[in-house]
Amino acid sequence: MSDHSLNRGFKPFLRWAGGKNWLIKYLPDLIKDLDFNNYHEPFFGGGSVFFALSPDEAILSDINEELINAYVEVRDNVESVIEIIDGWDVNEDQYYAIRSEEPDDAIQRAARFIYLNRTSFNGIYRVNRKGQYNVPYGKNDDYRFDFQRIRHASEALQGAKLFTRSFEESLKDVKARDLVFLDPPYTVAHNNNGFIEYNKKLFSLEDQFKLKNCIDVLSGLGAFYILTNAHHEVIDGLFSPGSIKLAVSRSSTLGGRNARRGNTQEYIFTNIPQARIGDIDGLA
Repeated sequence: MSDHSLNRGFKPFLRWAGGKNWLIKYLPDLIKDLDFNNYHEPFFGGGSVFFALSPDEAILSDINEELINAYVEVRDNVESVIEIIDGWDVNEDQYYAIRSEEPDDAIQRAARFIYLNRTSFNGIYRVNRKGQYNVPYGKNDDYRFDFQRIRHASEALQGAKLFTRSFEESLKDVKARDLVFLDPPYTVAHNNNGFIEYNKKLFSLEDQFKLKNCIDVLSGLGAFYILTNAHHEVIDGLFSPGSIKLAVSRSSTLGGRNARRGNTQEYIFTNIPQARIGDIDGLA
């Protein structure tokens, strides 16, 4: 059984679009005293939920190869990664010099990925058609890396298996009484009937239907899931059958060229029987 007391204080060390730091305060009410075995997260990203739970065993995956390589090297060679990052200055010239490199060494690639993630504009991950990272410098020369947080992440990752693969492939490893957290890229705009072209390329509406099929299989296996998704009528109609539905309203900052602040609504779907609704602040 996994220890999910949320008392270890581990936190993500990467910035990641769509991160789920806002969800952490709800986890005790969602999971309560759930007795689960292994933990799975097939859209790993920044890993907020994983680090908050810090389960003893986990299977973590993402389709972003550079992201997974960074986590593998932080798990296995954290001091070597830190030593490389610590040798770099934080300024515009250094940033673009590092961005222009394409190292073959896995540890160097991990250090480069973390450096660019923390010092780029809004922490966006974006590549051009050649697969080259092309996000501009974030213009924060005063930034200092929190190496202790990276060391804590390494500790949390010691019991984790990490893979670069699709969510469908990853979910084949799930067994009865495992817990699965699913945070797919949102296909639809929040509170909007239009589809976001950028996210549509990452995760299409067809992928949402595939995900629904996977969730039905998980329930049939006797596994538990928590799914976060866009607050949209199509998503509601697709995932509500067979799930407990929670609606969250929260403040949000959307990164990118047209960055704006405001309230965002999102859905949480789960099959955990004791997940409470009325007693959780902000859920309806």
